[in-house]
Amino acid sequence: MAPSTISRKFLSRIVENLLYIVYNMFMTTKEIALKTIEQLPENASWEDIQERINFVTAVRKGLGELDKGKGIPHKKVKEEFSEWLTD
Repeated sequence: MAPSTISRKFLSRIVENLLYIVYNMFMTTKEIALKTIEQLPENASWEDIQERINFVTAVRKGLGELDKGKGIPHKKVKEEFSEWLTD
């Protein structure tokens, strides 16, 4: 596979996961966990399951923090990254 194909596939998967999370904001935690596991391939390992659950948990936590106004303004992030990248 060409690197550009891998990148598109990876980005597509991230977008798919984010849309899934946003569309299911009103599901119970158990429903989200079950649906998340169901979307994995049949040969998914315990590590695959844990990684996906951790990803979904982190995104939901981040969205919750944004809803509470705990986000960092884009300008501040750009400033911090530019300082970090120039040091």
